[in-house]
Amino acid sequence: MSHEYDFSFRSMGSEIRFLIGPSLVPGTLAPEDAAQRERRFVLSFASRLSRFDPASELSLLNHDPRPEVPASALLCAAAAAGVWAAQRTGGLVDPTLVEAIERTGYTSSRDEFEPASLTEALEHAPARRPASPASPPRWTQVEVDAQSATIRRPPGVMIDTGGTGKGLCADAVAHRLSGYTRYVVDCGGDIAVGGVGAQLDPYEIEVEHPLTHVPIGTVRLGRGGIATSGLNVRIWRTAAGEFAHHLLDPSTGRPVWSGVIGATAVGDSALAAETLSKAALLLGPAGAREVLAEHGGLIVHDDGHVEAIGPLPLRLYDTPPVVAGA
Repeated sequence: MSHEYDFSFRSMGSEIRFLIGPSLVPGTLAPEDAAQRERRFVLSFASRLSRFDPASELSLLNHDPRPEVPASALLCAAAAAGVWAAQRTGGLVDPTLVEAIERTGYTSSRDEFEPASLTEALEHAPARRPASPASPPRWTQVEVDAQSATIRRPPGVMIDTGGTGKGLCADAVAHRLSGYTRYVVDCGGDIAVGGVGAQLDPYEIEVEHPLTHVPIGTVRLGRGGIATSGLNVRIWRTAAGEFAHHLLDPSTGRPVWSGVIGATAVGDSALAAETLSKAALLLGPAGAREVLAEHGGLIVHDDGHVEAIGPLPLRLYDTPPVVAGA
């Protein structure tokens, strides 16, 4: 395997990591310089689309009283990605749940807070049930016109790019690295892989158990995307003493407890994989098996049991993680 430049930093409340191989195109930036360029891109992406910054492009859109708002190419792409994910999942991955997510207490970045115990949260969680779309859906009222650089929606319908932003960002960086032999772009678990070298010698992407934080196996991937969604990443205790997390049931606006606590999916892109992994977690075991059947994936049940689904190029480790209380 050729030498790759390995570079990490934090953004979007997550660890961001680039692996960049040698250049294929004369005159292309050295991998070290390309990594710095893409770091600047990611930081700008995160800043402009932050729900927590009242001066960000996203916040200004959400609080604009006009039904049609001028928007940058980035904002149009982010809004369109959210609408696409909603269409792809029948409204399960819904980008218009801003008010609901803020009611759960997620009103500012939780990057500096230690997550609450998922094991304890599961002990106090309500009866398990799959999520379902909101009725009536609000995301269908969002119209993105990239040609005229506008976004139309009824005033008060706010957009959250948190459900698709990392996948979109990973895909954008991957596109910008297409002149390199091989690359991995990991935006907080939403991963884009590519390059001719990676197709010849695929990467081994490690998957972590959401309860034990121990690696449970690897997925071989030479191109496309892979993403993992889990309840352990952003989970907290509310002022009322309840446990909450960032993955909501659109029909109730409440955190979902579906019987699945982690889901990994592969797709043609990081955005597609992210969308499928979230849908699998929202739907629970039965629905996850349907969602992941085509491209493959895995789910982790409440009791810690790991289930592989479909044609996933997965190698599980010989010694499974021990889950307390399982």
